[in-house]
Amino acid sequence: MIPIRCLSCGKPVSAYFDEYNRRVADGEKSKDVLDDLGLTRYCCRRMLISHVQTWE
Repeated sequence: MIPIRCLSCGKPVSAYFDEYNRRVADGEKSKDVLDDLGLTRYCCRRMLISHVQTWE
């Protein structure tokens, strides 16, 4: 369960989570996916990169 907003700056990040996971699973580099999604702040980027799925 990913937080709806970035904990540091408050930007909504949950809307990008599914697309990020799908594209990374398809073999794209995380950096390229995050750049395409428009996530430029390192605080928002870490929300997606460091997320660990705890629910199935």
